[in-house]
Amino acid sequence: MPPITPSQILLLKTKSSPHDGYDEFFSAQSYSTAPTFVPVLSHNLHKENLGDIKALFESGALLPQQEEGRKRRYGGMIFTSQRAVEAFADLVGGMDGSILERSSCSLPLYTVGPATARSLSTLRDTYLPHATIHGAETGNGENLAHYILEHYNSLHPQQTEPDAEAEAKESKSNSKPHLLFLVGETRRDIIPKTLLSDPTPSEKRIGVDEVVVYETGVVEGFEADFESILLQRLYPEGNISRPPSEVVWVIVFSPTGCDAMVRVLTREMDRDAKEHQKRRVFVATIGPTTRDHLSKICGFAPDVCAAKPSPEGVGAGIEKFMKGLEGNV
Repeated sequence: MPPITPSQILLLKTKSSPHDGYDEFFSAQSYSTAPTFVPVLSHNLHKENLGDIKALFESGALLPQQEEGRKRRYGGMIFTSQRAVEAFADLVGGMDGSILERSSCSLPLYTVGPATARSLSTLRDTYLPHATIHGAETGNGENLAHYILEHYNSLHPQQTEPDAEAEAKESKSNSKPHLLFLVGETRRDIIPKTLLSDPTPSEKRIGVDEVVVYETGVVEGFEADFESILLQRLYPEGNISRPPSEVVWVIVFSPTGCDAMVRVLTREMDRDAKEHQKRRVFVATIGPTTRDHLSKICGFAPDVCAAKPSPEGVGAGIEKFMKGLEGNV
């Protein structure tokens, strides 16, 4: 039996551009080949909504100071996926650079996770040079929401008045600008709920407007493509009657497509059991949302859930698991 060391990485995602942190990380590790990307999601830009965002910028809604004493309508933006960043990049690439530069003054950009932050940094440096990026180390939407409450409120301190009526009037006239949240068609609502609802005190709440900038679906033919690639990695000589010569880790990034993945893995595990072969395919998720979907909805328990949704977090989880596996062989 070949030694139990991870030698193949399958990333169930589309490779990000201009660079992909997972590709860079796993390519630098001592695996037999570079990681393989297996696209799961098809992404379609929501052109109408992106046009509305363009109109916001062109109307001055994000400028620090507007004419006739009007306040800035949006005081910051939120991105929680690389696809939202890419959709926004597609938009701003065709816009007037001077409008974007002026709008970027004192504009915080909130993001979650280092991979999305890196993509956002590239966009910021090119189109929004005066904007600042925050929240990259928060790790998930709930942590990011609490970070935003702390940071954004520090940028807009509460105005106080001794007289209650005057205070209410002042609060209304000096309310914080909303945040613009660019999202996909499917997303969790933890950030808007945390920013706008109990137990957040009313004076700390922050208005947030969600705009869907892309829609997702499962890539046509994903199940067949995934199975073909998996078998190629397990049986590079093409003989599935022999024990697999490779150990394959499948990294899952989203609940979308999990049912198809589980069907493929179940067929492979049934084959291993029939041939009395040791298991050679293992699964890691980048976070608890996907882990819980796999276990609760698909009835499949992943082997690793990354402590942090990053290449390093996934890599550390795999390394720890493999050490434990070797100790039990």
